[in-house]
Amino acid sequence: MKEIQKLFPSMDGNDLQREELLSYFKTILTKIDELKDPNKLTLGEMPEYTEDYYNRVIQKADVPKTGVPMEEVIQELLKLVEGHRYVNRNYVANAAPLPNIASIIGNLVMVLVNGNNLWDVEGPAAATAEVEITSMLSKLIGYDESISAGYTTWGGQGAVFNSLRLAIARYAPSSNKTGVPKNLYCFCSELSHYSLYKSVEATGIGVENMIRVKVNADHSMNLEDLKEKIELVIAKGGVPLYILASMGTTDTFGVDDIEGIKLLADELERTYGIYPIYIHADSAMGGMYTFFNQYDFESNPLQFDDNVNKVLKSYQQKFKHMKLADSMVFDFHKLGQTPYITSLFLIKNRENLKYVDLDAEETPYVGNRGYGSYHTGYTLECSRMGSALAIYASLLAFGIEGYQELLANYIRVNIAFREKLTNKISNVMITNEISPVTTFRFYPEKTKWNDELNGLLTVEEIMEINQFNDEFAEVIGAERDTVFFGNTKKQRLVEASNSNKPVSVYAHKFFAISPYSTIEEIDRYVGFLKEHLELFLKTKSCKEMILKS
Repeated sequence: MKEIQKLFPSMDGNDLQREELLSYFKTILTKIDELKDPNKLTLGEMPEYTEDYYNRVIQKADVPKTGVPMEEVIQELLKLVEGHRYVNRNYVANAAPLPNIASIIGNLVMVLVNGNNLWDVEGPAAATAEVEITSMLSKLIGYDESISAGYTTWGGQGAVFNSLRLAIARYAPSSNKTGVPKNLYCFCSELSHYSLYKSVEATGIGVENMIRVKVNADHSMNLEDLKEKIELVIAKGGVPLYILASMGTTDTFGVDDIEGIKLLADELERTYGIYPIYIHADSAMGGMYTFFNQYDFESNPLQFDDNVNKVLKSYQQKFKHMKLADSMVFDFHKLGQTPYITSLFLIKNRENLKYVDLDAEETPYVGNRGYGSYHTGYTLECSRMGSALAIYASLLAFGIEGYQELLANYIRVNIAFREKLTNKISNVMITNEISPVTTFRFYPEKTKWNDELNGLLTVEEIMEINQFNDEFAEVIGAERDTVFFGNTKKQRLVEASNSNKPVSVYAHKFFAISPYSTIEEIDRYVGFLKEHLELFLKTKSCKEMILKS
């Protein structure tokens, strides 16, 4: 056992084993740093992903009969890192984070103490951190911290699923034993994340009972359409159970009017005498902008430019009403720049947890002892990682003002990108409001965005423009090691002149998620697009001439 013991951290904190562990950490950090190149997106060289790449991995994989030296283990790990994307100034595709140092240290502490966050007896560090960050963020958004509750979960998807689970159990307390009623309905924006789609599948409500609501020009949910669709459900004897308010849609950063949604829900409840509708704020993308809820835009202490100030002030008007939701989520591993996976599911009233909590007799080995007072039997997970430690460390290191500066930079860079893009390229249109993300669409010749928005183009014409953008996405995607732009095949839905069915619009995305994506980099981003677009158009023209001849 002596040799096996060497594979573990010390029992007594001795210098020898600590130095050995630190040397491994230093080797890994040093080797990864050696692979970094600020002009590339990947760590070292990207592997050649042939069609049989993963089949070859499968065939090669085998557990060694005897353990290999730790140095060899590290070398094998570093081989896996080779070619991995690294979020530096070249990554402008999606809300993928470059974890900040405090959060990395928090994650390391989590791993070293390795507590199960199910119960404070097993994981007191994470349990205390979870209680602290729940209180911190409750105060920030306007929940009463003395009655709110929160726990870390598996991203925005986990928060949506857990909130729907709460909504079902609150409406039908016996459903945990007898099953989910068949007449429950959920409502969401037609641009909302697929999390609700997956959740209605998993809970048994069924996707046919998920009603998609039209959006306004700013990509927010249309409240008139929401009202009509809820009233239609009521008229047919259905139960409007749940509304998902998108506080920053994935592709366009559309922000729903959560105050309007709440007022509408209250009105319908009074008019029809229905059970209160559960409202969940899907704030996975935009929740961090609640850090501006108390910012004084008149004195502007952080000296944001007027154009940035204007956008942030408009966000304050929207996000300050998030406290009206029954629950929400903070996805720190998006705009909060922490490691995967660090999401806090926040609930307005902890009393609602009683509907999904396990009876003590179901957990005879934890939580019902005379010791320990934090037992999260209401979570779907039994074993629960202590990711609250990474969030806690980040909140301490950045503070409110640090996050305000970081979040403001996302807006600042996007404003500059939009201006430069439209100045340098004539056949492009910006297709969303100013936000941390810019969606844009190219055209073979002149722009036709207004015609698309007004339903003047045919399905065939729209799909031809979609195909043009899809092909160009492949061209620039092949060089994602230089600059990695995002893209989407459902930026929004538009009407067509020859069809009653809405048509999806394809677009490209610029998402400045790295602190190293600054205004100084804008010329390079736009230059990359302009150069490749000109080459793409020339190549496409040549191919068409060849086909005609």
